[in-house]
Amino acid sequence: MLTQKTKVTKASDITRKWYIVDAEGQVLGRLATRVAGVLMGKGKPLFTKNLDCGDHVVVINAEKVRVTGNKMKQKIYYRHTGYVGGIKSVTLEKQLQEKPAKVITDAVYGMVPKNKLGRKMLTKLKVYRGAEHPHAAQQPERMPV
Repeated sequence: MLTQKTKVTKASDITRKWYIVDAEGQVLGRLATRVAGVLMGKGKPLFTKNLDCGDHVVVINAEKVRVTGNKMKQKIYYRHTGYVGGIKSVTLEKQLQEKPAKVITDAVYGMVPKNKLGRKMLTKLKVYRGAEHPHAAQQPERMPV
């Protein structure tokens, strides 16, 4: 009698690649879903939900990302200082001027698991304001569409 065995992915089986994405002219949400999928390793045949089998992603030109509709003025980011009445808010337009990397990081954060594994996946995301990045030694290749 033949028995088939299920292949279980181990941490030693995972190989990581480096990808680069130019955010210029790309829609924020669509870019974030593609990046989150690569960070989680969804496109790999060895994908396992309980392991971090994703790749590293470098996003450049973060300030040139675009959004649809009136989100530049209507989308608001909130944070709390920790003091009574310390809620602060900032619009997407102002956030893109001041901290464009945070806009993309927050969008991707919303699409990865909310646990230790998700936080570990986010450490493989590198976002830069301009076209220069310090990861040339890793020889990143263009991310597949």
